[in-house]
Amino acid sequence: MARTLSTRVLLVCAAIGVATGILGGIAGLLTPVVLVAAPFAYGLVLGSHVLPGIIAQQVFRLPLVALTTHLLAALVATAANPAWIGRFIGTALLFGAIQEGLAALTRYRAWGAWRFLLSGAIVGVVVAVVVFFVADLATLPPWAQITYLAISVLGPVAWTAAGLAVGEQLRRAGVARRV
Repeated sequence: MARTLSTRVLLVCAAIGVATGILGGIAGLLTPVVLVAAPFAYGLVLGSHVLPGIIAQQVFRLPLVALTTHLLAALVATAANPAWIGRFIGTALLFGAIQEGLAALTRYRAWGAWRFLLSGAIVGVVVAVVVFFVADLATLPPWAQITYLAISVLGPVAWTAAGLAVGEQLRRAGVARRV
């Protein structure tokens, strides 16, 4: 296994970071609207931020591609809302660390969908707990709290499944081939 990321890998991570960073910027712009209009749906919006690492890991199956791509995506997302740079970088570090951590636990050898979906579920649980307390969602009616918890966990899992599909198509297109 290579100790450093090649220029080719970094360039593809950058391309994935730009594409997912644009989506992350849009999600960032939608966040205040969702928090006011339907706070119980926030997990679906925040869950989109799992994409950079999932796609990068599915394409390359190498150490550090998730974290690298997350950080690049966060910088791109910042263009949409510069005031949220801390949130974007913090989310990138947290989600990237979860994805890299699970891959490291399997010694970067287990690349089945189960591992990716598990990372999505862990992200969902972390998001659910943190946002529940930060946004004081306990003031919502019970149906909204239950809906929030379900969407917060399932949102990142659904985005993970979408990221796996995109990453697999990139692999099939030859993006991951060694030169």
